[in-house]
Amino acid sequence: MTVERIADDLRDLGVEAGDTLLVHSSLSALGWVAVGPSAVVDALLAVVTPGGTLVMPTHSTQYSDPTGWRNPPVPDDWVGRIRAERPPYRPAVTPTRGMGAIPECFRSYPDAVRSRHPTYSFAALGADAESVVGDHAYDHGLGEGSPLARVYDRDGTVLMLGTGHDTNTSFHLAEHRADREGTVSTHEAPVVGPDGDRKTVTYEQLDYDSSDFADVGRDFEADRPDAVTEGTVGTAASTLVSQRDLVDYGAAWFEENRE
Repeated sequence: MTVERIADDLRDLGVEAGDTLLVHSSLSALGWVAVGPSAVVDALLAVVTPGGTLVMPTHSTQYSDPTGWRNPPVPDDWVGRIRAERPPYRPAVTPTRGMGAIPECFRSYPDAVRSRHPTYSFAALGADAESVVGDHAYDHGLGEGSPLARVYDRDGTVLMLGTGHDTNTSFHLAEHRADREGTVSTHEAPVVGPDGDRKTVTYEQLDYDSSDFADVGRDFEADRPDAVTEGTVGTAASTLVSQRDLVDYGAAWFEENRE
């Protein structure tokens, strides 16, 4: 797979110039990609063109509460030292965790802009990059003050490139919009402030639950086949869908199906 072949497959799938495109990806699903993740990023940028905006989640869950870590868990007597001594979150430096090779590569592109949230950051590049990721609210990092909501405002499109709905972050925005009670917890993480000094930010966060995202996605595709475009990019089974449709459907689904 070369840049040109990947770009051709993306266009055949329905990705267009000028799109605001939120991408979830698996490099290994694409087949043998010449050079690696940068070829995929270059192809995506070529297809959306400078008039569009490419967006990817660049989460860094190493800044979550260490008491909740399971992969691997840490001893209780490590927690205080981890909190006190881990380096601050820095958008240009901090690596992603569990996001895959493509977003990790994308965040390092010279013109990419990464948001300030220590756990749930997004990176964007293109015409509306600053508007999408700027002023990312600390409270409820996947809610109304997040890049997810800014993609929704721009009638953006979600591309699942060899991935499934189980990792579809737009359903977290749907969790916020569902008319149901949710549990909120308080978190803190070190960041670098405007003056360059280390500071600790404290923020509230909905206790997100992705355990039923695959079920939501399955029902969405069954109920709204007109809203789903499926195809392959390389060897990766890929899906292109309106983010607004996903979020609106997900909010209604959570209201009906979650206790």
